[in-house]
Amino acid sequence: MQFHHLRSQTKFRSSRRVGRGGKRGTYSGRGIKGLGARAGGKFRPEERDILKRIPKLRGYRFKSYREQPAVVNLSVLEKRFKSGDTVSPATLLKMRLVRRIKGKTPKVKILGTGELKKKLIFKDVIFSGAAAKKRSS
Repeated sequence: MQFHHLRSQTKFRSSRRVGRGGKRGTYSGRGIKGLGARAGGKFRPEERDILKRIPKLRGYRFKSYREQPAVVNLSVLEKRFKSGDTVSPATLLKMRLVRRIKGKTPKVKILGTGELKKKLIFKDVIFSGAAAKKRSS
């Protein structure tokens, strides 16, 4: 027996790992080893993803998640209501001056644009500063 007749029992080199699926060859675009090559390998912790989803209170993209009140001006109340009428979210909803927000009767804020000469009864409404001054005078 000569040296060139001997055959190794084990291979010197491990066989190439073969990627699954895709048209990208053996590693299918995943590289060789490491987190990116593993199935379900995430590069960042789950807690960070949760923090990212919480709305932040700053920045130009922030949209408030609080309910904003529906607004009605004094000039509109002057036109649509008679003297002695009650102005409440329910009556404003009936007159279609405000709309429901997510199926609920909204909170209503009265703004000070216009003049109010009629005596009206206000119930469950918020007033802006200007509207409160005009109402009291």
